[in-house]
This record gives sequence, C-alpha cells and structure tokens, in this order.
Amino acid sequence: MAYIDYYKILGVDKSATQEDIKKAYRKSARKLHPDLNPDDKEAEAKFKELNEANEVLSNPENRAKYDKYGENWKHGEEYEKAQQQQRQYQGQGGNFGGGFYGADFGEGEDFSDFFQNMFGGAGGGFGKSSRGSASGKFKGQDVNAELNLSLKEASTTHPQTFDINGKKVRITIPAGVYDGQQIKLKGHGNPGFNGGPNGDLYITFNIPVDPNFERMGDDLKTKVPIDLYTAVLGGDVKVNTLDGSVSLKVKPETQSGTTVRLKGKGFPIYKKDGQFGDLFVTYDVKLPTNLTEKQKELFEQLKNS
Repeated sequence: MAYIDYYKILGVDKSATQEDIKKAYRKSARKLHPDLNPDDKEAEAKFKELNEANEVLSNPENRAKYDKYGENWKHGEEYEKAQQQQRQYQGQGGNFGGGFYGADFGEGEDFSDFFQNMFGGAGGGFGKSSRGSASGKFKGQDVNAELNLSLKEASTTHPQTFDINGKKVRITIPAGVYDGQQIKLKGHGNPGFNGGPNGDLYITFNIPVDPNFERMGDDLKTKVPIDLYTAVLGGDVKVNTLDGSVSLKVKPETQSGTTVRLKGKGFPIYKKDGQFGDLFVTYDVKLPTNLTEKQKELFEQLKNS
C-alpha cells in the first residue's frame, strides 16, 4: 500500500490553515461531484480520495495524528498504547515472545511500507502476541462529512440519505440549521478495533450564499425593485418569501432604501416548531429610462413648479 499524501490531494501544503483546507475541499468537491460527472469512474475515484483526505485533515485531532503517523494514523495510538503496555509488562519481568501485547491489529491486515518503516516491525511484527487475545478494545475512528444545503432546503424539515463507508445513512434535518453547524450521529463512524465500539459521524452543514435572501440569524433581508411612479404615487408590489409571494402596499412618496418588516416571514427558528424570524424588505427605486420628449417635458414642468 503506497503512502497517500492527503495534502497533495487537496492541493494545499502542510502549513495550510483549517479554513484553507475547507475552501480547497469545497472547490474540488464542486468539480468532482458525481452529479456533475455521471458515469465518470476517474472523477468518482478522485471524489472518494478527496473525501478521505478531507475527513482526516478537516479534523485538527485527526490531522495531528496524520502528520505524526502518515496514512496509518488510525492505528498510531494503538501502537503507542501497545508500546506502553509492553514497557509496563517488561518492568514486571514479563516476556512478550516477540509480539506486541495489547496490540492485536488482526491477521493479514494490509499496512503500508511507510507504517512498517516507521515502527520497525520488530520481533513478531503486528500479529497476535504469544499471550493470546489479551488486547484492549478501542473505539473506531470518527468520520467527518459535509452536507450541502440550499437556503430553501435548510428552511424545511426533511429526510436526507447519503453514503458513508459504503453504508446508507438516513437522517432527518430539522428546519433552521445554519451554515457551519455540526451534528453528531453516535456509532455511525468507522468500526471499532478489536471488538470496541464504532466511532461517531460528524456532519457539518454547508449553506452557500443565496442570490435572493441574506440571512441574519433567524431574520432574512431582501431587496425589491419598484418603479419611480409607484414610489411617488404609491401602489402594490409583490415580494417573494421562502414559502411563496405576498403583496405589499407601497406608501406614496416612498424613498429608495426604505425598509419594511414582515413579521414571521423570516427563517424558521431551529428546533422551535412554528416560530420564525422576520423578513426585512428594502425598496430599491428604479429610475425610468428611454423617456419620450413628452415625458421629459412633464419632468421639466415638475422641476420648475
């Protein structure tokens, strides 16, 4: 098994910040996503590598292990624990017969040359020790994943199914989640080691900027264009909300930049059924263009009146 350089896969160097890693992942994920590359096996393979690299490097704890142990970072702590147990046992006059007491990595497990070179493969290597299955149980590695949602999707409670390690995971996303929010699914991570419990799955929501609405906590902001005549004389204007459109009365002599509040038409409040923020509507008065000579004369009359 060749050494896998996760930094190279993401296109960043080892000094990259967590924000650099997040941006690099999102940029590449958009290009390689299966939905944009149907039936492209090469893109699919690269997308899997990209997710694997992000799973490790986006988690500071996992990244530190990877920087220390390389591709086999998942087993690095087990090795250190085994070494500690070995020292303790030898201090009591024990004999390990060349094995690693407490470090049963399983028979026939495929470790990279990088890992073997780092840890030496001394004595009996990483097989079962001569003392049998006295190994400790260790929790499986946690898994990190990102889930992209539009603002509209984030505003509704809905089920979502996706694949993690070849298994389908189905969750219900509550309305009101925010960009960068993380939830934990206990036991949905990688399998435990030597009979230990599974790791956990951490899902981070990614909600891109919406072209129509700006979110401010539970409130929303939007701009609505109105013509000069409606601004001067008053009238009706349609305003889009997340759940349809509403009609607003524009008062006469409304200035450009005037903001009105629509109570309860904002974003749903997380885990508070039936409660919503407000929608703030700012009027953007558009001046008329391509005026006729007659219209220009009328404006001149208004100017001089």
